[in-house]
Amino acid sequence: MGNGIAHVFCLNGYRVNLIDISQKALDQAVSTININLDRQIKKETIKEDDKKRALDNLKTNTHLKASVETADLVIEAVIENVDTKKKIFADLDSFTKKETVLASNTSSISISQLASFTTRPDKVIGMHFMNPVPMMELIEVIRGYNTSDETTKTVVDICRKIQKIPVEVQDYPGFVANRILMPMINESIHALQEGVAGVLEIDTIMKLGMAHPMGPLQLADYIGLDVCLSILKVMFSGFGDPKYAPCPLLVNMVQAGHLGRKSGEGFYRWEPGKKDLEVSQRFRL
Repeated sequence: MGNGIAHVFCLNGYRVNLIDISQKALDQAVSTININLDRQIKKETIKEDDKKRALDNLKTNTHLKASVETADLVIEAVIENVDTKKKIFADLDSFTKKETVLASNTSSISISQLASFTTRPDKVIGMHFMNPVPMMELIEVIRGYNTSDETTKTVVDICRKIQKIPVEVQDYPGFVANRILMPMINESIHALQEGVAGVLEIDTIMKLGMAHPMGPLQLADYIGLDVCLSILKVMFSGFGDPKYAPCPLLVNMVQAGHLGRKSGEGFYRWEPGKKDLEVSQRFRL
């Protein structure tokens, strides 16, 4: 997600510092941005000069403080772990200007909770980008309990400047996108676990019957089964409603390291450069 967010900001004229603790991860991110810009050139949505300007706007750094001291907006896009985010938001609060807006790309964790780790809760907000970021138009803009109107307006305006469509929502577990999406994915996994239908059958029904571009099991693989599990846990904890309890099959797959696209196997086998997906051997009928 981080490289996709950097991509759209750079392409729309913003100077960006892309930060990670790993130089290897940063090098991979820049490579991915290059590849995705080339795809846009091939599709004739941008020109070679646009790519050059975008890459000129991009810098990478492994040192957080030096990278954010003069920033006007910082967007956190790390793993869905509250303790990890707590450390980052506390550091950002210390390292940035008092007027800097601190945003999170979290897909489920409370913005109000993240804001509580800072001394500027009025300037903390959610910017939930959809994946893949360069292609998807939507940004869920999540207002925490203390997020100010000024901060919200600033972020909404920025979303429009990077050619995205902002939609404001309130700070409840899963927000809107994942509160609706994750129970559907979870129920699809239950249907698979109970033998109602196979992987291809479930995905085909949702694609052809509901006009979804991607079936829920393929989408879960694409998102990352570990991410799906984390989001469901947040909603189950936040609402205390058993309808959000993660399916045991999902839990088992994550524990076994079958995380979907990122690990090479989930409900499908994901092989680099191969367009046609095969159902994982475990789920073949």
